[in-house]
Amino acid sequence: MNFDLSPEQDQLREAVRALGRRYGHRYFVEKARAGEHTSELWHEAGRLGYLGVNIPTEYGGGGGGITELAIVCEELAAAGCPLLLLVVSPAIAATVIHRHGTEEQRKRHLPGLADGSQKIVFAITEPEAGSNFHRLATVARRDGDDWLLSGRKCYISGVDEAQHVLVVARTEDAASGKLKPALFVVPTDAPGLTRSKLDMEILSPENQFLLYLDDVRLPADALIGESVDAGLPALFSGLNPERITVAAMGAGTGRYSIERASEYTATRAVWGGRTIGSHQGVSHPLAHAAVQVELARLMIQKAAALYDAGRDLEAGVAGNMAKYSAGEAAALAVDTAVQALGGAGMTTEYGVATLLGAVRAGRIAPVSREMILNFVAQHVLGQDKSY
Repeated sequence: MNFDLSPEQDQLREAVRALGRRYGHRYFVEKARAGEHTSELWHEAGRLGYLGVNIPTEYGGGGGGITELAIVCEELAAAGCPLLLLVVSPAIAATVIHRHGTEEQRKRHLPGLADGSQKIVFAITEPEAGSNFHRLATVARRDGDDWLLSGRKCYISGVDEAQHVLVVARTEDAASGKLKPALFVVPTDAPGLTRSKLDMEILSPENQFLLYLDDVRLPADALIGESVDAGLPALFSGLNPERITVAAMGAGTGRYSIERASEYTATRAVWGGRTIGSHQGVSHPLAHAAVQVELARLMIQKAAALYDAGRDLEAGVAGNMAKYSAGEAAALAVDTAVQALGGAGMTTEYGVATLLGAVRAGRIAPVSREMILNFVAQHVLGQDKSY
């Protein structure tokens, strides 16, 4: 058992950390408040090869795995610049296309995903389905050689800055009469696809949208894979990388918040010339939060290693645990940092309260803490399904 990163992974961590700190949290906040995107950081990360670390070299990537992409996600977040689209474009879309797409689809999309010139976002959530993808109402039906997609999606990140959206729909299985999932790469400017922006109480450069699909016509090769049978395994292949990279962003955000608070409490002197960090009432909560973040990082490392080793079932358990622990740890770390800084913690200048909304959302999305506990109870503890 080895907890050390390889020399190449260490170099990647240091390089991404340096890039993130050149931009910093102030850049992130200014972009978000101006209603702009972090395009400069994204394109530089792509040019340097960081966006495509998990994409095979034959398609322009770095040839690594989700372990390497998690490092990128964590270090940018630890610099105060969490990039949500790292989760949906390189982690979900690139993984799905690489593992289940046709060779033509790989050649068409993976090089652009690797260098950052293309973004593909992900659309599964629907207003009436929530976490239950079995209730998805977006339907794909055949029309000659084409497909027609109709339905609604919600909380879809980054549609306004992406060229394509990977849509999860249901298509009728002619053999059984049942509906089963299929994934389609849909151009964001396709006729019949419209969107409306959701106003969120989260400070983020990435926007959330409602999507409306009204008989969106797609060619046959928009379907991921050679047939609709690729749909279910393709869907699940993207969920573990999603959970692992979201967890990595949470761990990075936790590290950033604790670092900001520790710098402040180690120098702020109020009572008798002693720093406030010398008081256990201040230092112990920060230390506790640091322990929780480090525990989450260990589970993220395990989940990523299992996924990269092809042990998908075990990676599913570890990925859910990683997402749960990192979501809790990040929320605790940011809240503790705000409390340690006192009034300064609520100012924009000190750069921690600006993350409150994001870390609270991390306990809900992309899967809620309660659904993860249901999963662990059923699949780890052997309990009857409760829902």
